[in-house]
Amino acid sequence: MRWENGRRSENVEDRRGKGVSPTFAGGGLGAIVIVLIAMYFGIDPTIILQQMGVGNSNTESSRHEPVTFSPEENALVDFVSVVLGDTEDTWQALFKSADHTYQNPVLVLFSGAVQSACGFAQAAVGPFYCPADHKVYIDLSFYRDLKERYQAPGDFAQAYVIAHEIGHHVQNLLGISEKMHQQQQGLNQVEANKLSVRLELQADCLAGVWAHHANKMRQLLESGDIEEALNAASSIGDDRLQKQAQGHITPESFTHGTSAQRMRWFKAGFDSGRLANCNTFEATNL
Repeated sequence: MRWENGRRSENVEDRRGKGVSPTFAGGGLGAIVIVLIAMYFGIDPTIILQQMGVGNSNTESSRHEPVTFSPEENALVDFVSVVLGDTEDTWQALFKSADHTYQNPVLVLFSGAVQSACGFAQAAVGPFYCPADHKVYIDLSFYRDLKERYQAPGDFAQAYVIAHEIGHHVQNLLGISEKMHQQQQGLNQVEANKLSVRLELQADCLAGVWAHHANKMRQLLESGDIEEALNAASSIGDDRLQKQAQGHITPESFTHGTSAQRMRWFKAGFDSGRLANCNTFEATNL
């Protein structure tokens, strides 16, 4: 991926090394609030509750010891700012061509845990987008997991992760996310999960749309980059993750789509470069 000469975004908020306490810690009503917020924004609440340890009051937000970062992590921050800047340039141009205005999101870097407008989250939930504050959140340790745990190395695999979350921002700006959440009201969990899958696959497709135009306008891609993104999409498919975690697959609990579906929709966006080709909600075959 040819990123070194790219424009650095000014919309990176660095919270690494800063302590944070969960707003709703302590169990009881607080835990219920966390669960409701997590479910509303598509985050698995069990992961959050298990990782944060409800009732544990040892987390201290007032502790701010000096933190130094390795040259490798500093280079990764630089990379993230370039990818974010490229998504800004691409989506601004695409929105303008459709007579819309693109509002740049903020990308928040954090270590271990973070407080967002969508609630408290640990790094275990992975990168996520919060529509309530228009921010993408990522703990850079996820990239180590992507390489080692999920066997998806490469700089463009890392870029795909950011582009997918930016895809959720695009959905938010276009009103797609809100419409889907309204449709989920009153549905049972299985049917609500099916809508979540369509939202996530559309974000994959939008990541592909970004890659198409970034390469067309700035020759961003090198040989093997698309394969890296497809490998990353495959590695974090619901079926593959469930197989690794529990030894079997329960399709009714899918929230992001299978490995094959995630690859297919990223490729649909990349091959066409058109938002119209990302209408997963009308697709009969995902």
